[in-house]
Amino acid sequence: MRTELAPIGTWRHDLTYCLHTTAGVLLEFHGLDPLEVLGAYWGFHHVPGPVPREEYYFPPTRDSLFAGLAPYHPVSSRWHQPADADSGWAQVRAAVAAGNPVAVAADNFHLPFRPAFRDVHTNHLLVVYGFDDEAGEVFVADPVPPAFQGPITIEALTAARDSANPVRHDRDMFYTANPIGNRWLEVSVRPDGPPFDPDSVRAAIRANLAGFTAAGAPERLDGTAAAPERADDSAVGSPEEADGTAALTGLAGLRTYLDGVAERFADEPGLVDEVFLVGEPAMAVAGLHADYLYRAADRFALPGLRENARLVERVAHHWSALRITVASARHDRASAVPGLRRRCAAMLADHERALAALDRC
Repeated sequence: MRTELAPIGTWRHDLTYCLHTTAGVLLEFHGLDPLEVLGAYWGFHHVPGPVPREEYYFPPTRDSLFAGLAPYHPVSSRWHQPADADSGWAQVRAAVAAGNPVAVAADNFHLPFRPAFRDVHTNHLLVVYGFDDEAGEVFVADPVPPAFQGPITIEALTAARDSANPVRHDRDMFYTANPIGNRWLEVSVRPDGPPFDPDSVRAAIRANLAGFTAAGAPERLDGTAAAPERADDSAVGSPEEADGTAALTGLAGLRTYLDGVAERFADEPGLVDEVFLVGEPAMAVAGLHADYLYRAADRFALPGLRENARLVERVAHHWSALRITVASARHDRASAVPGLRRRCAAMLADHERALAALDRC
């Protein structure tokens, strides 16, 4: 049997990573514009404690990963964690045969099109959109540079999905030491999402401002609360840790988090990895929201939004610089603290400017 679903695109955004590119590919397949869905949300949410060592980590604001990515749209997802590689492939194959591309976790070490092939172990995410049983091939889409779309052997994908993702040398860093476990992600998209128009853009801005200034779940763009999506028992992530640890949310939570990082960075080696991982989704959602505002400004002749977009974009680039700062300080953390404090202070100041400007628009 041979199945190859279409259309499968190669959407990506420069400040995002494999989670958002995978989401973009799947949203486009379902007829949605990734920027207009993923870019509407901007917020900060962090649950203190261990951060999953995954390139597709996103702070758990919902039981459903995609509901957290796009809280203002009727999008949800469900993680599956099969017992073994054979049952995992049987589940993925059945979903694709039924007409639904899916996301799968994979170790780049075993993917022949990735620069890390046979060199570095990483916990990556990509789309499976077809298979050819006779040829022993599976069709995958991975827009993360260098970007690949097409067939690879089922043996290669199985090795990547069943990998223990070990640490073998000092190049196995941020996304390793976390077994892949054959996990795959089923995505659901309802057709009743809000249109991209001036009213929905203003509603998204209001909801984001509320999220930054007060605790609570984001609302749908019609003003109703976004109910948590129920995931299966193997879903990754939950709104709180099992011990009830409160999440750090909004601007106040961001300030608390950054102040704590600056205070503890010299003494806690694990903060290098943590800040790199926490900063990745924060950078992505800010960068996406900036381009969402740029698009709205141009499409609806709202020139004031361009300045708002520029201010949000500055925050995204602060996150990029912060991640570079901590990643390069692994072997001399103490000397990085003064620069880290300055970067955190500049980010918070620009964050406040961006929120104030959005509040006036």
